[in-house]
Amino acid sequence: MSNPGDADATPIASLRQLAEHIAVGCKPRERFAIGTEHEKFGFRRASLASPEYAPHGIRAVLEGIAAGAPAIWRPILDHGNPIGLSSNTYAAISLEPAGQLELSGGLMGDLHATRAELEAHYAEVRPVADALEIGFAPLGFHPLNRRDQMPWMPKGRYAIMKAYMPKVGTLGLDMMTRTCTVQVNLDYASEADMVRKMRVALALQPLASAMFANSPFVEGRPSGFLSYRSHVWTDTDPARSGIPAVVFEDGFGFERYAEWLVDTVPMYFAYRDGEYIDLAGRSFRDFMDGRLASNAGEATVGDFADHMTTAFTDARLKRYIEMRGADAGSAEMMVAQSAFWVGLFYDEAALAAASALVAAHPWTEFAALRPLVPRTALDTPWQRGTLRDLMREALAIARDGLRARARPDAAGRDETIHLGPLEAIAAGGPTQAERWLERYHGPWRGDVSHILREAAI
Repeated sequence: MSNPGDADATPIASLRQLAEHIAVGCKPRERFAIGTEHEKFGFRRASLASPEYAPHGIRAVLEGIAAGAPAIWRPILDHGNPIGLSSNTYAAISLEPAGQLELSGGLMGDLHATRAELEAHYAEVRPVADALEIGFAPLGFHPLNRRDQMPWMPKGRYAIMKAYMPKVGTLGLDMMTRTCTVQVNLDYASEADMVRKMRVALALQPLASAMFANSPFVEGRPSGFLSYRSHVWTDTDPARSGIPAVVFEDGFGFERYAEWLVDTVPMYFAYRDGEYIDLAGRSFRDFMDGRLASNAGEATVGDFADHMTTAFTDARLKRYIEMRGADAGSAEMMVAQSAFWVGLFYDEAALAAASALVAAHPWTEFAALRPLVPRTALDTPWQRGTLRDLMREALAIARDGLRARARPDAAGRDETIHLGPLEAIAAGGPTQAERWLERYHGPWRGDVSHILREAAI
């Protein structure tokens, strides 16, 4: 979740103004970039307990990273508490509600740079965490802790969300405290290009959830799910999550999306002078039209930018498109997630093929997969086979797209090398979740606690 503060105080005059705010994201194709975000759970190496914010916990991790590179990192404060780090390279480090540490990566030109950025981030975190005897493990759902065993970070918007979530779903607090994801943020060239990419992105998110399933344990036992994180999203807040039908309607575009956000997605807050004003459940349309009785004043474009971050759909439109359907996992798999979507989106022929693949079925058939894949992942029935068949089709398109991009690394290898882990799964290999279950039933002898140390960065 984002750090506070879009400073645009321009009053909102119309939906068209909001559409134009989003449309600023249109870029010429030669400026397309790759931004990857990934989260990880902290744990005390001795006890495996989740570290509190302070003392000697997550705050100290942030402070240690900043002290190690003061020319790069600047603290982001909430009432004097460091709750993230910003940099002059577009990258940022933020905290999820229970202290999950997130890197919001910079703008990379190719996937080789994405992999190098991930490795550099890990190298920066490890010595700081080691000095505090803390480890970090990227997994989709916390494998050991109950909800009440997770700490809460001192971030104002999270207090508002914590109070509101139980009113709209049974698993929202689990989403906040016990999940970690990886997502890739990609560009669009025009409104028409955005529409094509949003439709492909949303239709194939259930497939992504299946491919990257990495959360089979809940509170120390197999849960019966391969991606429990994905299951959590099925009962978090239906007004702001899932696969919204509006994206597949005729006439969808920037203004229609802005209208959907304003009229359908309830508010959480407005941010004024360093303070969060609780507007949870209220209508942004009413806020725009001056019908909210609050001390937030008139709605601004900055408020709309903040509101955009509170839509939790499986793919989310901002001034770029976020693919949000995957569990956090190994470094190789997290880069593979970026590679899959870059291959589909950043070559015109590949995007046309992906669009045709999606258009061959009603979007509701893809949406119907969403409640199924958390349990059965790639074994979920699809047409006359399973989702593994769809994976092979989509992966072939992504491979062709990356090959056409022709972005070599220092050894002359193109970006298809980053699809390697997915190629193995498509050929019949186990998902990450299935590998962990093999460990559970084999060398771990039923003791899930091994997973944190084995998954640690």
